[in-house]
Amino acid sequence: MSEQAEHFRRIYQRRFPEAGRAAKAAIWKVLVECFFQRWVGPDEVVVDLGCGFGEFLNHLRCRRKIGVDANPDCAAGLAGDVEFHSGDVCDLSFLGDGLADVVFTSNLMEHLSGKPAVERMLSEARRVLRPGGRLIAMGPNLRCLPGAYWDFWDHLAPITDRSLVEVLELMGFEITDCIPRFLPYTTCSRMPRGAWLVRWYLRLPSAWPVFGRQFLIRARKSGD
Repeated sequence: MSEQAEHFRRIYQRRFPEAGRAAKAAIWKVLVECFFQRWVGPDEVVVDLGCGFGEFLNHLRCRRKIGVDANPDCAAGLAGDVEFHSGDVCDLSFLGDGLADVVFTSNLMEHLSGKPAVERMLSEARRVLRPGGRLIAMGPNLRCLPGAYWDFWDHLAPITDRSLVEVLELMGFEITDCIPRFLPYTTCSRMPRGAWLVRWYLRLPSAWPVFGRQFLIRARKSGD
């Protein structure tokens, strides 16, 4: 096991103990079924960068699911229909050009070593997307979390909704949706916990500016 893989394993064993994964998975089940699934077709190929224990992919309905994460322990939490690759999200050389319809990433970019690494990841995401393919990116918004953003030791890259939109446009993406405040910062925040409360929250966009601290951006790959 590489030094980087062991580093991530230690961090996430402490931060996300197995006892709390079921509650997190229940929240994500609602998020996928009641919100994200509308952006993914049943015949599409989806790549999840920083897939974790399958919170997104396990609940998604699509033709092919590919998860990438630096933490090798993630394999144990993934459903049987998820193809898992343990490694660097900035190097997707095992995937061909234009393979994917959707690249999804949540709470990943802030953990990369800096903005150059974020650009490498986004460049690889663009490469594996087909023309017209979509990138869906969610993460903590530094504009909304000027101090708390840095409370996690492995938060390294400073990112806001505005800075991410700028770099995506520079890289040839067309922004189709930008929500500066979508979900609360973490599952320990004032996020409704029960499934019906999460559904209620998603149906009330007027509540998002009050509780939301994470951006949600969807961008389309322009034709080469």
